[in-house]
Amino acid sequence: MSLDSLKSRIPDYAKDLKLNLGSVIGNSGLPAQQLWGTVLSTAIASRSAIVLRELEPEAKANLSPEAYTAAKAAAAVMAMNNVFYRTRHLLSDHEYGSLRAGLRMNVIGNPGVDKVDFEFWSFAVSAINGCGMCLDSHEQVLRKAGVEREVIQEAFKIAAVIQAVAATLDAEAVLAE
Repeated sequence: MSLDSLKSRIPDYAKDLKLNLGSVIGNSGLPAQQLWGTVLSTAIASRSAIVLRELEPEAKANLSPEAYTAAKAAAAVMAMNNVFYRTRHLLSDHEYGSLRAGLRMNVIGNPGVDKVDFEFWSFAVSAINGCGMCLDSHEQVLRKAGVEREVIQEAFKIAAVIQAVAATLDAEAVLAE
């Protein structure tokens, strides 16, 4: 199970996805921890068993145990936060924004890895889950930490490609039944 194995499963009509997957992961200039944490967290967020099974072993091999756990934690906490904050933002009654969330999210304050990496992974997961408030919040933290826009864009490029591969392969699996 690997990036190459995943690429080999992509049908010919989605050749662009195969090329993009190789590019955003195989030719990434991101540090290994940032890259593979993004890959793992977005593979989880894609909700695709196929994508997660193919990419998880390689991510695990490229991450410290702490980073591996933190990337999974980013996917978990953002699955909750993205629904909560996206809903709060979409409601026309803005009074919900003044109510206490009352949800635990301690991992954000103490993720067990470099805060910038955790924010990067949270940003990428938020791209998949479509929460504008979370995207803005994490992007601002990353920019304040000195992360350039071009680097931040790598997060949502990875998220976009992994999500597209997930949708394509999951559809093919259903059609093959």
